[in-house]
Amino acid sequence: GTEARGGEGAARLGARACKQVMAVAASAVSVALSLLQRRGSLAAVAASATLSCASSPSSLARRCWLAVRRYSSEAKAGEEEELRVRYLDDEHKGIVVLGINRAHSKNALNKNVIKTISKVLEALKSDKKVRTVIFRSEVPGVFCAGADLKERSKMHSSEVSSFVSRARTTINDIANLPVPTIAAIDGIALGGGLELALACDIRVAVTSAKMGLVETKLAIIPGAGSLHGFV
Repeated sequence: GTEARGGEGAARLGARACKQVMAVAASAVSVALSLLQRRGSLAAVAASATLSCASSPSSLARRCWLAVRRYSSEAKAGEEEELRVRYLDDEHKGIVVLGINRAHSKNALNKNVIKTISKVLEALKSDKKVRTVIFRSEVPGVFCAGADLKERSKMHSSEVSSFVSRARTTINDIANLPVPTIAAIDGIALGGGLELALACDIRVAVTSAKMGLVETKLAIIPGAGSLHGFV
């Protein structure tokens, strides 16, 4: 009898925790939708969980950012940060927004962006105040065009192997974050960019978004290892 009651208690605690996680995720989805809504109509993309949330326009202009934390970057002096990290405040406290910001290369993933994302994820893992992480683009009309092939063409073969390995580790770290993750897809998401989105728990996108693992046309297996996201 004691074991049965203990099991029922654990089940109730589990259900309560699940509801709390879903509530947090639903709140974050509404934020992700509002981030996209300023740029066009929306469509919810299939995710591993179905959430019911309001998608009415929200006044992001009236929301204040709690902080913009800077992480070490190899960007040259005077250049924009390639990854912007923002911590939301007020009713959305606990939501962290990571924005890729490489307009000149359609947000292609270079060594610096992968390194910076990895460093940010390491900090988020141990931050108990973080409830949800949103990945977005700071560049209108594009989420991420995949790996930076111009940079890769200048790499030695050993560097390419190291880069792909680090990118795969970073994508796995996104998938294994202990909080819900959301990809807000504004436009194209190709190759490694789509793999990043697939690593997230939930994806929302503008209706004009285009996604694909274009490397498969060349019989190349996606390098970041997130092909299981299609299953």
